[in-house]
Amino acid sequence: MLFLNMKKFVLTSLLFGASLLSVAQVNIIPKPVELHIGKQDDAFILTNETVIYSPDSVLNRSVSFLINYLKANYGLALQVKTKLDTNDKSRIVLHLTKPSMGEPPFDYYSTYNLRSFKGSINVTSHNAELIFNGIQTLIQLLPTEKSNKLKVPAVTINDYPRFDYRGMHLDVSRHFFDVATVKKYIDYLALHKMNYFHWHLTDDHGWRIEIKKYPKLTEVGAWRNGSIVGLWPGKGNENIKYQVLPNDVKITPANAVIKTDGVRHGGFYTQDEVRDVIKYAADRYITIIPEIEMPAHSMAALAAYPEFGTDPKSGYKVAETWGMMNKYNNVFAPTEKTFGFLEDVLTEVMALFPSKYIHIGGDEASKIWWRKSAETQQMMKANNLKDESALQSYFIHRIEKFVNSKGKTIIGWDEILDGGLAPNAIVMSWRGEKGGIAAAKLKQRVIMSPEEKLYLNHKQFMNDDSLAANKFLPLETVYNYEPVPAELNAEQAKYIWGAQGNLWSEYIGNLAKVEYMIFPRMDALSEIQWSKKEQKNYPDFLNRLKAQFKRYDLMGITYSKRYLNPNP
Repeated sequence: MLFLNMKKFVLTSLLFGASLLSVAQVNIIPKPVELHIGKQDDAFILTNETVIYSPDSVLNRSVSFLINYLKANYGLALQVKTKLDTNDKSRIVLHLTKPSMGEPPFDYYSTYNLRSFKGSINVTSHNAELIFNGIQTLIQLLPTEKSNKLKVPAVTINDYPRFDYRGMHLDVSRHFFDVATVKKYIDYLALHKMNYFHWHLTDDHGWRIEIKKYPKLTEVGAWRNGSIVGLWPGKGNENIKYQVLPNDVKITPANAVIKTDGVRHGGFYTQDEVRDVIKYAADRYITIIPEIEMPAHSMAALAAYPEFGTDPKSGYKVAETWGMMNKYNNVFAPTEKTFGFLEDVLTEVMALFPSKYIHIGGDEASKIWWRKSAETQQMMKANNLKDESALQSYFIHRIEKFVNSKGKTIIGWDEILDGGLAPNAIVMSWRGEKGGIAAAKLKQRVIMSPEEKLYLNHKQFMNDDSLAANKFLPLETVYNYEPVPAELNAEQAKYIWGAQGNLWSEYIGNLAKVEYMIFPRMDALSEIQWSKKEQKNYPDFLNRLKAQFKRYDLMGITYSKRYLNPNP
């Protein structure tokens, strides 16, 4: 016990000493588990003469990422070799090591080690993905000014992630983003050591993925004839004025109307484009989880194939407004032909995506349309379903059984708990933490993604100069979020798989706005996902963020510069 206490004291002292030096010299986000800074005279100098050594072909993805980053941002073109040459005096060595009985406990096997000193940088791990994470750390050790000689401080870092699931979401339904933008977004996830990309491909406002068996999903469902102008009138938006136009539909509050711009909007990804994006993400050790929404948020699909809705004659169309969507008939009818359609769609999706996980939505299903449908009510009686919540559960269970038969697992928003949770499902808790807590207590995996803490489409400043969802989510709130609720005991806490930030695109139509909304809040999220809980320190994070802003400037990334002024 005395030895363990001494070891803990030495490590604590080491980390404390490093923290005193790290403000000026080393500013890494997310914060590493262990960091020791060496002498300034031992710094490594990276130039065009530096050689990258990588004897393992499995590390080619890490090599390529580093080479491309150095060329794009510093104009450096490094040579790659598979065997060490003693004549090379400046080298970066990536090496995949093998565990041995004499090494530290198992948890240590899930680390990467980065050592930088005069003449050499070594990045090693038993895990190729962690070496890639080490490359992201190396990138943050580089200067933030362009030069042909880059000074890298002498450091020793041992690091590993806190959570296995570290995700970000992108909604491409409200606004469509081309492949180049999606790839750029994936790069940002990689730079922040995230490993899951939740691709929200279908919703009321557009169907974005080619399904060969049902071509009208993209011929019809991928396009809408206009988009809402401004925010939906309602709580918090009472003072917003709306222009009254002919044929506008009046809504509450009184005298408020919806105005759309009348501009056709849309697009979709071909299956070949999807494969290309999947490979691009895989090269960065990122798994893409596709989302196909059901049983609600389905107006784009129903516009294409109205026979799968509860009222095929109602005249479905791709939605042009967002918010208050439960007023509209946006649910699939729970018929055999509908389930056949959804199974066909999921079959094509699962054949495209290597991911073990398929997100099926499950949120905000307005039960009123099932109540109004005689066919649905008859189906409920035939299956002894007491109410529409039980029908929701039946719907999710049936889809889960099909997905499981293909060797995959479903993820759903926390509404999939309604009426009873599907036995193998993973819950993504967005309506606060209640759903996640309930699922963890049932010993089912949970991804925490509460709206009030991790929806990055919310405003960073209430007097923001850009249209955004009319809710406030400052950087500090994101940073201070803790994904493991205090209500869970140690055993239940093991079922918190990780955390995810979400970016809904109602008011986001281009890459610059995407960047503005996620940066720097994605930095805060990355520290939640990766760093140890006891290491988090908001003032220290803000200090490290100053260097990150300079790096964003170097990379040409748009971000909210108001954070440079602490009292905007």
